[in-house]
Amino acid sequence: MTESSHRWDTATLVLRLAPGAVVHHHAHDEHQLVYASTGVISVSTTAGSWIAAANRAIWVPADAPHQHRVHGPTTLHGVGLPRSSNPLGIDVPAVVEVSPLLRELIIHYTEQTAGAGQSRRRRLLSVLIDQLSVSDQRPVRLPAPRDPRLAEACRVVEENLSATLDLEDLAKACRSSKRTLARLFRDDTHMSYVQWRTQLRLYHALLMLAEGVPVGTVARRCGWSTASAFVEVFRRVYGHTPRQRRSADPGQRPES
Repeated sequence: MTESSHRWDTATLVLRLAPGAVVHHHAHDEHQLVYASTGVISVSTTAGSWIAAANRAIWVPADAPHQHRVHGPTTLHGVGLPRSSNPLGIDVPAVVEVSPLLRELIIHYTEQTAGAGQSRRRRLLSVLIDQLSVSDQRPVRLPAPRDPRLAEACRVVEENLSATLDLEDLAKACRSSKRTLARLFRDDTHMSYVQWRTQLRLYHALLMLAEGVPVGTVARRCGWSTASAFVEVFRRVYGHTPRQRRSADPGQRPES
């Protein structure tokens, strides 16, 4: 990924992108906070994928090669922060919570024209950084498997997302053992199989919701036994229901 990446002159930007658009691998000299004020944005690196919508943003450290992909009509906001300013104190990508105030600061700061007063921009960025420093990090990440045996197992689960494969079923499908797969998930992703599968389901659920798929259909396609079970997991992880997410996102179509 590093060899195919290129440097962008600025990490502060606004992009209005069509569904399915891809911003190919690149890196910034600055840290970057990536936020979708409409739609859904995912960020991929060699370490895995992160996804955010509504009240979440993705932190990308300086020099980290990454790729953006959007789902649904998306307005992508990027906020560049100097290397000397790392309010999260981390050097790996992460998903952070976006409060209503932080959301408005991100939108206002990134949409200002180049002619805006520099002192005003500095003040806005200072308040934005202060708000970011108290934002909670959220464990919404899909790690990239490194072991070929685990990569094969992950592929089987993703291709059969609507099925409820337990670890024993998966071991048989991959001609492996339950104990081996359990160890690989723990060592390679730092999650149990069930935890990883839930992240995978939520990842695909957000993509489907961004494309206007009804909640009940999303639940079924992503392997939940009932829509209510899906809604409860979604609410517990994201802090709101799928329908509340859509009503807050002007880029979404009404649900039938």
